[in-house]
Amino acid sequence: MERARHGDADAWEALYVGLYPRLLACATRRLGSQLARDAVSETMTRAVAGSRRFRPGGVFDAWVFGICRNVILEQLRSARRRGGGWLEPVSEEPDPAEEVEASADRAAVRAAFAELSPADQEVLELRVVGGLSAEAVAQVLHRKPGAVRMAQSRALARLRSTLEQVTT
Repeated sequence: MERARHGDADAWEALYVGLYPRLLACATRRLGSQLARDAVSETMTRAVAGSRRFRPGGVFDAWVFGICRNVILEQLRSARRRGGGWLEPVSEEPDPAEEVEASADRAAVRAAFAELSPADQEVLELRVVGGLSAEAVAQVLHRKPGAVRMAQSRALARLRSTLEQVTT
């Protein structure tokens, strides 16, 4: 990050390549694929422009995921103002290769996940899909790491319980 802050394009590229898949996965879950790509691009643009605000010693991934979260929320609010209502998590049709790989278990997990509260979904998305540590998620959500771990534990318990109901 230090090299990137001083204008090293190769360092920014390495950071971008490392974060892109995880940022895209989180954003796609909330916005759909096209808007998610736009959100990730905007996130990285803001990260580059605001790199001087990143505090040394901070967790860079958490800082960028925090920016991404703000971009996603802005897009959701913008959709609401345009009269489109809140964007719902998008369930896009899988391509044929994904369709072959898809199983009943995956569908059940998706259905159970959709039943969780938005707060539970966000914690699990950041921890599981985003791969962030509890400390990094705490930074993004402005909570304590212990509270994030507890929220994750409770969200997983609710997911298991809902999954059992969906599959029986």
